[in-house]
Amino acid sequence: MEKSVIQLNDVSVSYLHNKRGIYSIKDFMLKGAFLSPFEHKQVLHNINLEVYKGQTLGILGKNGEGKSTLLRTIAGIIVPDTGTCKVTIEISPVLALGAGLELELTGLENIKIYMALSGRYQKNTIASLIDTVAAFSELSMEQLKMPVKMYSTGMLARLAFSTVMATQPNLLMIDEVLAVGDKGFQEKCKKRIHEVKNAGATVLFVSHNPEEVMEVCERGICLKEGKIICDSTSQDAVKEYYNLFN
Repeated sequence: MEKSVIQLNDVSVSYLHNKRGIYSIKDFMLKGAFLSPFEHKQVLHNINLEVYKGQTLGILGKNGEGKSTLLRTIAGIIVPDTGTCKVTIEISPVLALGAGLELELTGLENIKIYMALSGRYQKNTIASLIDTVAAFSELSMEQLKMPVKMYSTGMLARLAFSTVMATQPNLLMIDEVLAVGDKGFQEKCKKRIHEVKNAGATVLFVSHNPEEVMEVCERGICLKEGKIICDSTSQDAVKEYYNLFN
């Protein structure tokens, strides 16, 4: 029997939304009277989802339908308003461009921090891991010594992806990172994803490219207005995604 590594039960998530355009005390006095300037905007509605060890799950949906919020909830960055989210394996997220990177620090320092936080930092192996990141990202040592805030969007994507993929992840979460960067790097990333998948990793993959989802994932879900409207094969999820535009 397959082992469940992610379980979401009736998970709902909302954000506080500034509905009155109040951003200062002056705005509050002129516009707000004594009414609350905020309202709750529901993003995820009663999500039930179970992912098994070794599965590759593609997550599809239009912009604003809750895909990134779902990943952040699974990653533990967002606490659900209601329901429970349980993850039983270590997470390796590549969630968004620059997410998790300290922009004031250099590329080298960011690599070392990630390895330390993920428990992979060892004095006798860190140099080898840095070489692995540099080779995969195609960033020179001179570039890795630069503050990350000086990087282009493509360089940020290369550093983030290459750092996470320098070791074998158990649960890989990718959010639209492959949309940045050139064709050659995208193909290299997809090849590496297949390698970690074949080695037994569980993969959650968010993309607006249906062909990528079908190439990488066996299973797919499609979100609409924060609800799962399809949970089936990646091919079925892609069909449902296309139906959203009809």
